[in-house]
Amino acid sequence: MSDNLQKFQDYLLKEKNYSLHTALAYGKDLVFFQSYLVDNYESIALEGVAYTLIRSWIVFMIDSGISNASVNRKMSSLKAFYKFLLKTKQIEVSPLAKHKALKTPKKVQVPFSEEELNSVLNQIEYKEGFEGARDKLIIDLFYTTGIRRSELIGLQLSNVDLSGGLFKVLGKRNKERIIPMLDVISLQIKSYLTLRSRLESIVDENNLFLLSSGNKINESFVYRLINSYFSNVSEKVKRSPHMLRHTFATHMLNRGADLNSIKELLGHSSLASTQAYTHSSLAELKNVYKNAHPRNRK
Repeated sequence: MSDNLQKFQDYLLKEKNYSLHTALAYGKDLVFFQSYLVDNYESIALEGVAYTLIRSWIVFMIDSGISNASVNRKMSSLKAFYKFLLKTKQIEVSPLAKHKALKTPKKVQVPFSEEELNSVLNQIEYKEGFEGARDKLIIDLFYTTGIRRSELIGLQLSNVDLSGGLFKVLGKRNKERIIPMLDVISLQIKSYLTLRSRLESIVDENNLFLLSSGNKINESFVYRLINSYFSNVSEKVKRSPHMLRHTFATHMLNRGADLNSIKELLGHSSLASTQAYTHSSLAELKNVYKNAHPRNRK
């Protein structure tokens, strides 16, 4: 198991372009399942497990109070592992081939408002110099492009075409996509690059975004940055980079952008993924409808 686990995590990192955080989480789920098998069925190799045992683990988790959403996430880890075993020809059929995810209640995530974004981008005082320029650019880039945190961290200088006003982003499963750049972002990048060039030491020369030390930024730094700035203007519990991605999609929908265009900008493989962002837009639409329709006037 340990040998295959390491190979599986290497596969996720190098071939599937998953983040280290995701690869470690998948590994943790597999270790949890292996422990369950050892405790309840003595030692059974994951490579030869039957779906009946996976099903018993699902029941065990539900009885233990683990939510359906968390169970589904662990099943995603197992599915990915068995796909890896299929790819490496260690098994012929995945035991999860016919598995169906458990039903979960859909939560409507409330995005940041335009007022909150305006406050963060135009009313907060940023630090002078490199750090302030970098922080504001990161926030504005999330909001104007909807890119993922891992995509922003992975941006290289060569991915930025200032003359053409475009970004080249490497998304999930190594899929590349081109994202247009607003003029305001182009101007911010030029100013930021000037300040970046004055750093005493640059370790990761190819990366667009750096720490003051000259090293590449990381996931925890980006999360803390977003959470810190938005805690000044928003009382929302969730203040994360993904919420800015959600906000980008919702505001675009509210301003009349079509779903297919947003799908391409976000890098979704199917329209179903993009439709999740329509819930907040529908809430806005309902509000406009109630305020505008004559039958609702007193």
